[in-house]
Amino acid sequence: MKYVVIGAGGTGGCLGGFLAEQGHDVTLIARNRHLEAIRENGLILKSCSLGERQIRSVKACTMDEYSDSPDVIFVCVKFYSLEETVPFLRRAATKNTLVIPILNVFGTGGILEKSCPVPVILDGCIYIYSMIEAPGIVIQPRPIFRVFFGYRKGQPRRLETLAAQVERDLCGAGIDAAFTDEIQKEALTKFSYVSPIGAAGIYLNETGGAFKHSGEAQDLFLTLVHEIEELGHAMGITFDEDLGERNLKILDGLDDDSTTSMQRDVQHGGPSEMDGLVHRIVRLADEYGLELPAYRKISSWAKERGLL
Repeated sequence: MKYVVIGAGGTGGCLGGFLAEQGHDVTLIARNRHLEAIRENGLILKSCSLGERQIRSVKACTMDEYSDSPDVIFVCVKFYSLEETVPFLRRAATKNTLVIPILNVFGTGGILEKSCPVPVILDGCIYIYSMIEAPGIVIQPRPIFRVFFGYRKGQPRRLETLAAQVERDLCGAGIDAAFTDEIQKEALTKFSYVSPIGAAGIYLNETGGAFKHSGEAQDLFLTLVHEIEELGHAMGITFDEDLGERNLKILDGLDDDSTTSMQRDVQHGGPSEMDGLVHRIVRLADEYGLELPAYRKISSWAKERGLL
């Protein structure tokens, strides 16, 4: 089976590296110095689970250079780069191709499907702590590596046998993977942390320490979490646990000086995931007839500052 991973950063590099290490046919779509280094030396993966591995079997190229026919495509890019993957998916993916987006933003599969109706596009989410250390080198300093993927409610279950094989391949590579019937619940559960901490962090310009204790930052964070819960209930999703309590436990593990990737992107003057993490929730609120005032406030504040 041929795998393509679009985006060879922390998430995509680990997905592709773990699969390639088990002998699977993997092509990483990368660019610039990272691509050059992988071509020259293979992917160097420093994992607390696998140890340090130099994976020379993994292939690497740009989207324009890829000319094969993949069975499975993982999309592991930032939300603001999602549109850049559409021409590639339209060219490389067929009706027999399974596409699995692994992004921070909830509902990415449905968004991609509108632009790429030919392949089967699922939804997915991931729990991992990993990053590029240097060109050609990806590090995974913590052991968590969980992947959920599945069909959206009402989506035709084409290529289900292939999806089940992906689950087996991922598990066989040492990844805690689940091909689930509840992907919307799983993805929104993860999003209920990622979005509120990103939104509150950038709005208040606070670091992790402020969110770990009672006060304005934690109050705003919990308000946003509860608004995500409200959205989930409107969508017919029943959560297994109280999301506020769940996410407070995650906050306890933050370093006091930590910031979110969205904060860092904005500070560096680059594009950010504001649209996917904040503005998209306002659009969904309009669709489901919800107020979600905290999200609307932060969305308006961001738009006034050109954070689209």
